[in-house]
Amino acid sequence: MNQKKSQIVFIHGGTAYATREAYLDGLRARTVTQEDIDAMLAGGRKKWRDALRTQLSDTHDVLMPQMPCGWNARYEEWVIWFEKFVPFLRDDVIFVGYSLGGIFLAKYLVENALPVRIAQLHLVAAPIEDTPEEPLCDFNLDDVTQLKELESRAKEIVIYHSEDDPVVPFKDAVAYAHYLPGAEFVRFLDRGHFFQEDFPELISRVRDA
Repeated sequence: MNQKKSQIVFIHGGTAYATREAYLDGLRARTVTQEDIDAMLAGGRKKWRDALRTQLSDTHDVLMPQMPCGWNARYEEWVIWFEKFVPFLRDDVIFVGYSLGGIFLAKYLVENALPVRIAQLHLVAAPIEDTPEEPLCDFNLDDVTQLKELESRAKEIVIYHSEDDPVVPFKDAVAYAHYLPGAEFVRFLDRGHFFQEDFPELISRVRDA
C-alpha cells in the first residue's frame, strides 16, 4: 500500500438467517439463469464497487475484504475477520458499507472506537431492522439510539438509499437520518438496491474528502 494515499475500505453485503434450515431453504429458493452463466463466463458482473478501484486507484488504496460466509453471515465472524485489517488502517480512512455491510459498519463502529480517524462513512442501502424477507439476526443493533455515537466517530456520514429498493425498505434510510441528524441524506427514486455498474455520486463525494 502507498502510505501517501488515502484508504477506502469497502464492506460488501450479505444475507443472515436465523437457523440453518432457513439458510438451506434460502439456497433451494435461489435460481441460476442463463444470464448468470454468461456473467460467469465473462468474469463476473460489473458492479459499482469495481469503480472504486478503477476510478480512484490513483489517489486511494482500496481495500475490499471478502467477509466470511456472505450467504449465511454471522456478525461475530465478520468482526473477527474485519479486525485482522484494523492494524493496517491509517488516519482519515474512508469506509463504504453496502447493504448488510452498512449495518455491520454501523454496529461495529458504535461498539468499538478505532485507533484511527475516520474521514467518511458511506452507508449504501443499509438496513436498520429486520424485515420478513431479510432478517438481520445478530447484526441487529442492541439499541438504535446508540447510532448517534457514529457522529463522534466519523467526520462525515453520507446515507444513500433509493425509494424503490426492493430489498431494504426506504424507511430504514429515514430512520438512519433520524438518528444521525448531522449526516448527509442522498435519496434516489430509481436505483433499486444499487446493482448498477457505476455510482458517480459516491465517487464524487469520496474525491471531495
